[in-house]
Amino acid sequence: MKITVDDEKCMGHARCYAVNEDLFPLDDEGYSSLRTDGAVDVPDAQAADVESAITLCPERAIERAG
Repeated sequence: MKITVDDEKCMGHARCYAVNEDLFPLDDEGYSSLRTDGAVDVPDAQAADVESAITLCPERAIERAG
C-alpha cells in the first residue's frame, strides 16, 4: 500500500503520529514529515495503523495513493 499526506491540508494535529510514531514522523514544526516525501510504501502489517490515521485526521490529509 502507498500513502500520501497532502501538505496543503495537513495542519499539524499529529493524530497520525499518535497512532504510529514510526510510520508518521513529525518535522521540526510538528507537521507530518511525509508531506514532502511523495507517495510512501507502507508494509501490509501496518495497514490497520494507516486506516486509523486516515480516519482520525481531521483535515483528511492522509490518502491511499494509486
